Order: sequence, then C-alpha cells, then structure tokens
Amino acid sequence: MTARRDLLVLRTGTHGTPVEAYAEALRERLPDYDVRLARTPAAEREEIRDAGIVTGMTIDEDLLARAEKMAVFACAYAGTGHLPMDALAERGVTVTNASGVHGPNIGEHVLGSILAFTRRFHVGERRQRRREWRHYQATELQGSTVTVVGMGAIGEAVLERLEPFGVETIGVRYTAEKGGPADEVVGFGEDAIHEALARTDYLVLACPLTDETRGLIGREELVTIDPDAVVVNVARGPVVETDALVSALRSNRIRGAAVDVTDPEPLPEEHPLWGFENVRITPHNAGHTPAYYDRLADIVAGNAERIAENGSTEGLRNQVHP
Repeated sequence: MTARRDLLVLRTGTHGTPVEAYAEALRERLPDYDVRLARTPAAEREEIRDAGIVTGMTIDEDLLARAEKMAVFACAYAGTGHLPMDALAERGVTVTNASGVHGPNIGEHVLGSILAFTRRFHVGERRQRRREWRHYQATELQGSTVTVVGMGAIGEAVLERLEPFGVETIGVRYTAEKGGPADEVVGFGEDAIHEALARTDYLVLACPLTDETRGLIGREELVTIDPDAVVVNVARGPVVETDALVSALRSNRIRGAAVDVTDPEPLPEEHPLWGFENVRITPHNAGHTPAYYDRLADIVAGNAERIAENGSTEGLRNQVHP
C-alpha cells in the first residue's frame, strides 16, 4: 500500500460532543496529514472518494461504494457489529475500533455503582427527600467477592480499580487459560459460571454481546446467585434476560441492580424496572467522558503515523479486520 497522508472524519458525533472536537484532536496529533471533516451528507459523498483513511461512528454500504481509495476505516466505537463488515472485507479495507477508550470512565461508573449499593446511598437519598434524619444499616465492600464477566479493556479497568478495596475477584473470559488481573479466572462453561455466581456478592457484566453471551444471565443464574448479590450491567441489555431480572427483584432473589443498558432500549416509560427502589438506571451513560475524542485520536493518529512510516496497514492497534 502507498501511504496516503489524508484522513476524513465523518459527520456523526457521540455523547453530545461536537465532532469538530475529534477532527481538531486529530489535527493536533497529525500535523503532516490533511485532516478533513465532512459536515454534510453531500460532503461525505464527495470527500470519501479520495480518502485513504476514514474515521467515524459508522459507514453504510452506499457511502462505502463511493470510497475509491479507502484503505482503513477507523471505527469510533469499540463495537463493530453495526458495520457492513463483509462489504468492507470485499474492498480490502482494514478496520480498527476504539477498544480501550472507555476503560477509565466505565471502570469508575462500575465502582461508583458498587459503592452506592454497599453504602446504600439510595436509602439515604430516599430519606433525604422525605427529610427524615433516621439511621439505616450499611455494609462494607472489603471482603466481598466481585465477579467480572468480560476481561477486555473495560473488565480490566474495573478489576484495576477494585484492587485497593480488599475484595476477592473472579474474572470470566472465553479462554480462561489466558488468565488476567483477577484472583481467579474461569471460562464461560455453564458449570464454571454457576460455581462463580454461587460465591458472588457483586456481578459486573462487561462483555460484548455475542451468541454465547446473549441471555447469559437468566432465571437459572439468578437462582444460583446469592440473594444478597447486586447485578451491575455495563455490557449490553440482552446479556441479561429482562423478565428474569424483574422476577428476581420482585421475589427478593437479589439485593438490587445497576443497569446502564437494558433490553429493550430505551427502556419504555411503563416498564416495571423503573419502579424498583433498589434498581439504579442510567441511560446508557457509562460511556460518557470528556476525554473520549482525545483517547480515540491517540489510537487513530498512532495508526496513521504507522501507516505513513511503513506504507502498510498491517499490525495496526485495535485492528479487527482482516
């Protein structure tokens, strides 16, 4: 491949932050590149014709068909399931993702959720609203067992932030033999999952949504888990069977849940999950961070420099295809 020192940013932003901030972050890191921002659909259709590197949240097949010289599509999300991967492969386009960008902020979100249930802040908030100066019992995180399902960048960030709290940790990953920064690592086998759940005080779901993880936490799993356990889901809604979660909450089979993702999503106004006082709901907000574009630009700019230096798209950071 002949290195092309041009980069196109598509117009869709994320987390309410103007995409101009992403383009500017790339320009700061790539002074030798022509970094262009397509702010309209017409500009995207025109500018993509000659772009060697394209970055954005998504790209559809119609826009892809106009990309005559694109060698790399740098997806600005960690997940790539929404992309036309077959069409990109047919065109020989290398795809990278934003894995790792969310580690610090989602790690903090999970830790905050765990601590909120440990110290029962939701009870304090309720008594504050009622102006009741009345004590209530809380617990300690120290000595608890936290199981983290998914040991990618987010799972590792969660485990790293748990380290000072004196907890036992169980990591769950596809290949347990790879190990990781947990006291114990197990695989996705049914027996291993249930054995881990039986010892779990806080269950953190931070895995991608795949055929294997869809419905991973259902009725049987919520029967096995300790009734004093809390479920924290920052993965995807369908990793948990929603009806089973509602049933477990109604039957006091778990202490509570903190869900940043739901199934369905958005959660309908009439959904019963809204009514539980021991459920903390955030609107898919764990991924928000003011540092998003800066972290993403570090990855994309580093890859652009590598391409310029080597004249090849091989061995790029976060490369998911080919």
